[in-house]
Amino acid sequence: MDNRIIKKRIQAVHRELDKKRIDCLIVTKPANVTYTTGFLGNDSWAVITSGRVYLITDGRYTEQARKECVGCKIIQRTDSLPQAVAKLTKKLKSMKTIAVEKSTSLADFQLLKKTVKVRLKTVENLIETVRSCKDSSEIAAIKSASRIAAKALKQTLEYIKPGVTENELAGLLNLQIRKLDAKNSFDSIVAFGPNASRPHHQSSKRKLKKKDTVLTDFGVKYKGYCCDITRCFAVGRPTAFYKKVYDAVQQAQTAAIKMIKPGVEIAKVDAAAREIMRKSGLPVYGHGTGHGLGLEVHELPVIKPNNKDKPATAGRLKAGHIITIEPGVYIPGKLGVRIEDDILVTESGCEILSRNCPHSPFLHTQKD
Repeated sequence: MDNRIIKKRIQAVHRELDKKRIDCLIVTKPANVTYTTGFLGNDSWAVITSGRVYLITDGRYTEQARKECVGCKIIQRTDSLPQAVAKLTKKLKSMKTIAVEKSTSLADFQLLKKTVKVRLKTVENLIETVRSCKDSSEIAAIKSASRIAAKALKQTLEYIKPGVTENELAGLLNLQIRKLDAKNSFDSIVAFGPNASRPHHQSSKRKLKKKDTVLTDFGVKYKGYCCDITRCFAVGRPTAFYKKVYDAVQQAQTAAIKMIKPGVEIAKVDAAAREIMRKSGLPVYGHGTGHGLGLEVHELPVIKPNNKDKPATAGRLKAGHIITIEPGVYIPGKLGVRIEDDILVTESGCEILSRNCPHSPFLHTQKD
């Protein structure tokens, strides 16, 4: 990781800490540790003060940390993470307020309260808010992940033939991703026919029929960064109803994407897609219209109707946000259709990063 990039990130985090009058932040969420240190390992925390960033890890990861981490001091622990943090904070002077991420487990938080001898409080989404706007290196990584995903799916299309099972097709897609020197950002979803009515369907032994439909929701992780794409296909000639549903979902997605530019209210992007679905007479999906992408497959901002009780759903789009737009229709026992693309918010509008991923719903595997 480039030291200049890490410095800019830490400066942005410091600005947020200053606003909240926090002297020291204990970072426990793995993605946030990666963001602030460059470390890609596990079981490690970061401690951020006004003068320095510390990575607390154990002997399994010290060699990796020395290679990956820039601009931070590596501390090799021999006891628990909370105890190691307590030892460090005792050595740090002028620490009046120490904060820990709210996502920290209750057991770790309770141990921190017992061992850290300074006022301790929790903060939520502090680093996540900074992470929501991607820098050039992050954008490049997610663009690469999207290109790899498109290539992997193209190479998998030839296996979409009657008789293949959901499990087999998911495995073949995962294999193509691995061959392209990347990883899955989550377990690939492959759903045939009515199974697609379950948004988080778990792939099964169900075989593809001569006239059937396929939904695949998958993601690629490249250099730590994720993409997330959903595509639907019809094997043989699709029914008129399936085509109606697919067209409506595509129109809803197009309407939402047309809204995307800096300064637009997030809730209005969500509303644009839902309005098309309501006018179509089809069931309006119950999940959000989209979500942020980055080190995690689900990040801020959340593309949902505005909810004053949940600030994460409020606000406006900013240049540097990378989000998904994924409306869908789900009819139990009949079908499910969802189309999902990854979108970069640019200074003047937006760029569809997953544009080159196969998009036509018609796969003619037999003479109709």
